[in-house]
Amino acid sequence: MSTAIPLGLGIVGAGRFATFLIDAVADLPDVEIRAVSDRDRETATVLAKRYDGWVCDSWQELVRDPDVDVVVIATPPASHAEIAGAALATGRHVFSEKPAATTTADLAALVATAAASECVVVVDHVLRYNPLLAGVGRLEREVLGPPHRFLFENDASDEDLRDDHWFWDEERSGGIFVEHGVHFFDAAAMLLGRPVTSVQATSVRRHGAGPVDLVSATVQHGADVLATHTHSFTHAHRCERQLMRLDHGAAETRVDGWIPVEAVVDLWTDDDGAALCEGLPARTAELLAVDGFRLGPAARVTVEIHRDAAGGRARGRGQDLSVPHHVGIGLTLGGPAAKREVYAESVRAAMADLVRAVVTGAAPRSGIAEAATATTVALAATRAAELGHSVDLSGDPS
Repeated sequence: MSTAIPLGLGIVGAGRFATFLIDAVADLPDVEIRAVSDRDRETATVLAKRYDGWVCDSWQELVRDPDVDVVVIATPPASHAEIAGAALATGRHVFSEKPAATTTADLAALVATAAASECVVVVDHVLRYNPLLAGVGRLEREVLGPPHRFLFENDASDEDLRDDHWFWDEERSGGIFVEHGVHFFDAAAMLLGRPVTSVQATSVRRHGAGPVDLVSATVQHGADVLATHTHSFTHAHRCERQLMRLDHGAAETRVDGWIPVEAVVDLWTDDDGAALCEGLPARTAELLAVDGFRLGPAARVTVEIHRDAAGGRARGRGQDLSVPHHVGIGLTLGGPAAKREVYAESVRAAMADLVRAVVTGAAPRSGIAEAATATTVALAATRAAELGHSVDLSGDPS
């Protein structure tokens, strides 16, 4: 196997998401699509021909192909850990769709294999590569302060999820917390910056006896920060709604879309904070910068400041506050029309991150440690819902 640039990609799975993923990364100068495998050979052939690649008869053959440097995993979740572990064992880097694993045992085995390998693992937690969340993180450090609360509400569509879809089979998908919620457990970890100590959760079934289609978890981070995560797969496409909310005390951030495309910040601040906010529009490219993500022309930061909007004493969470100025901050990547482009650019940035990690030896932004932490929380939420009581993670090494 060669480790020279460009890195040869071998894709396991050739469905719609695999096609989207490969289209998103194909123009990166440091990767080259080479091999494809899928249970449906005809589907694999279509994707392989699109990029002048070839078809392997099985994923086992693909991970041993001498021209494959990076194994890209775009299969249903239950197979991720097995394929990733086999790829690492043969000296291949791994770019895997989330989740990293669907069981505690599979996750532990994958983490051990990754630790024993010199290869890079990137798990496609796309929110780590989203410019809006990168911008919110920078604003936290500069003016907003750390969040006290995190909330994610997801009214998702089930319109294309027929009764026999693998999504509803928890043996294949891991269930909603693992298959989908893992994105937002990861986002909370990134934005809150505190380890998870406990998880409470509940779930309900459609019509009482159907599949689990509505789940909710309350996650404690550290000693004094709470995050709530609610996901329902119960809506028509046109009725989908998502909201991420962060409470910073004197500020609130609201982020729209599970692929974030717009955010607004409502902030009360002091003189220094108001002065800093005045300069934010000129720093749009810096605030929204994510390596490998190409900002579109609609990306912008806007600010509106009302000085001395309220006087007198202010106090919150037991602390005196000097916050006379009211500031509104808007961040956009182009609104709902930009969703697909933002999604694709986030995937592109994740692959660029893998290349950077291979070349420099630096840790990726969404490596095995981050993926293991998010998956551990997702599995704990699933377990808490089944048991009907909270799960303690205060001693979990991940």
